[in-house]
Amino acid sequence: MTTVVSIDLVLAALGMLEDEVKVEKVFGISQELAEEIASKIERCLDRNASDLIDRDSAEFSLNYDNRIELDNADVDVSEIMDHVTTCLEEFVVEEDEDKEEAFVQAILAADSNEADEAYEATLS
Repeated sequence: MTTVVSIDLVLAALGMLEDEVKVEKVFGISQELAEEIASKIERCLDRNASDLIDRDSAEFSLNYDNRIELDNADVDVSEIMDHVTTCLEEFVVEEDEDKEEAFVQAILAADSNEADEAYEATLS
């Protein structure tokens, strides 16, 4: 015994299959916010300028007229990054993961409801 399935039922069944839902957030910052962040970082580094040079790496030379010149000094990158990170942390907005998960679930539910309604419409 063979089973005959109408094309409409097959299309409705295919419509019920859930598509992969990709939620992609696009973030950007305004020019005003970028300038505020840059200004804050600049002020922070300026206030802490003495911490930014690795004094242990400084190399000096004595010139012929008994002048001491600084030949080389390394920048303390980790100290700079600590200051920059501290500045940036003030601008970070903590996202509520529960709200984000609820949003994704709401999208999935909406897609599922639409597929159910399409299937029911084909049955009538």
